Amino acid sequence: MTNKLYDTSLSLLTDLYQVTMAYGYWKTKTSEKEAVFNLYFRKNPFNGGFTIACGLANVMGYITNFGFSKKDLRYLRTLTGNDGEPLFEEAFIDYLAELKLTCDIEAIPEGTVVFPNEPLVRVRGPILQCQLLETPLLNLINFESLIATKAARLRLVAEKDTLLEFGLRRAQGVDGGMTASRAAYIGGCDATSNVLAGKLYDIPVRGTHAHSWVMSFDDEQQAFDAYADALPNNVTLLVDTYDSLKGVRHAIETGRKLVQRGHKLAGIRLDSGDLAYLSIEARKLLDEAGFQSTSIVASNDLDETIINSLRQQGAKINVWGVGTKLVTAFDQPALGGVYKLAALRQELPAGQTPNGKQPTWQYKMKLSEQAIKTSTPGIQQVRRFRDERGFLADMIYDLESMNGQDSKTAVMIDPLDFTKRRRFDATQDYDDLLVSVFQAGTCVYASPDVHTVRERVQTQLASLHPGVKRFVNPHTYPVGLEKGLHELKTKLILTLREGQMQV
Repeated sequence: MTNKLYDTSLSLLTDLYQVTMAYGYWKTKTSEKEAVFNLYFRKNPFNGGFTIACGLANVMGYITNFGFSKKDLRYLRTLTGNDGEPLFEEAFIDYLAELKLTCDIEAIPEGTVVFPNEPLVRVRGPILQCQLLETPLLNLINFESLIATKAARLRLVAEKDTLLEFGLRRAQGVDGGMTASRAAYIGGCDATSNVLAGKLYDIPVRGTHAHSWVMSFDDEQQAFDAYADALPNNVTLLVDTYDSLKGVRHAIETGRKLVQRGHKLAGIRLDSGDLAYLSIEARKLLDEAGFQSTSIVASNDLDETIINSLRQQGAKINVWGVGTKLVTAFDQPALGGVYKLAALRQELPAGQTPNGKQPTWQYKMKLSEQAIKTSTPGIQQVRRFRDERGFLADMIYDLESMNGQDSKTAVMIDPLDFTKRRRFDATQDYDDLLVSVFQAGTCVYASPDVHTVRERVQTQLASLHPGVKRFVNPHTYPVGLEKGLHELKTKLILTLREGQMQV
């Protein structure tokens, strides 16, 4: 699926230090050294039990159009160091002018349920190129995954009710609004108020009218009648401009006129006040007047917690319009994804050829006093074990060490407690989650349309244990390291720590 928002080069959408590191690799003649980076996050957002992978289509658009334009290069020439001299040599600028991406990129498809420390994207190729991709990939994956997850939580609590994304006016800029609309639809919203998103992404669009429409007329009844005359096939009336229940009665009068003309009153919208009480009373008025099929729409700073509370109070709302707290991920505005070097191709001494016994890769990892920030080495893949009831566990493994071992029993170790182990025999069903997206810089993956991705989210959630999906103290879905990778990581930690002790 082509994402038209990213159909131009955005190669300068990066942090300066990515470009200066690229220059450093070029200067030290290590720019072509083969590297592997893994993109992952450390904690599920919103204190929840799962995350929805999203943003891959935008990544594909970005990489497909990657390339430094003449204007980009002209700008880079203006950058100076602390001495006022040019930051980059002209020969490096010439190098960037000819640069074409040749990386292999694997990723977990959009709409997949994912968990902390699992690689969402794996990038393999010349280290200079891998480095230039760090910031844009994080930017594109982090935000959409966050919003898709928020929308999925809203869908869980709204159940079969209609869920609308109304957040464009409160979104973080144009790009924030567009990507939020796409991700919210993927996560579970039925439609958006964002007309441009509807056009570019083929998302259904919905809307009502503003208080200003009512206020621009002498009285509310006149405003409602005029709106119904203008759009008789799309009448949902905002009833809380002056008095909500009086507004419902005025809407009913307009509805009667619509019925006489062969149309119907589609809905009323409540945007303030006690939504539980008002919706219950509005439902009574509508039903008594014969408008049993008229929907009651609610807005007003809703989120999953408020919707859950309103449903528990018996609110008669069946359409939920969620804006600010969805598109800004109000209670957690960042996913916190990271992108870490995990392996470098082993370089042999001059004149020496591989003999099959020497390691192909040199594994890399970041140490930290905080265990959660210690990265995992390896060319990683995620294996999801499943049975007829759903997902069982995810095992992160290293492609090199697992090569040819598919027929053997898999042992998965909890990274937080090495005494917790799970075994899966060779008959256990599984899926390897990362799929090939780019090979040597060429796209080899056909991204599904946004509707198919949206359906995937619901299928994935249905395969999760209910405890993982609850909002309060969710059950922790089992994610662990394959035994060989766990042992490799432990050995590397000990080696690095020993080296620090000797300094």
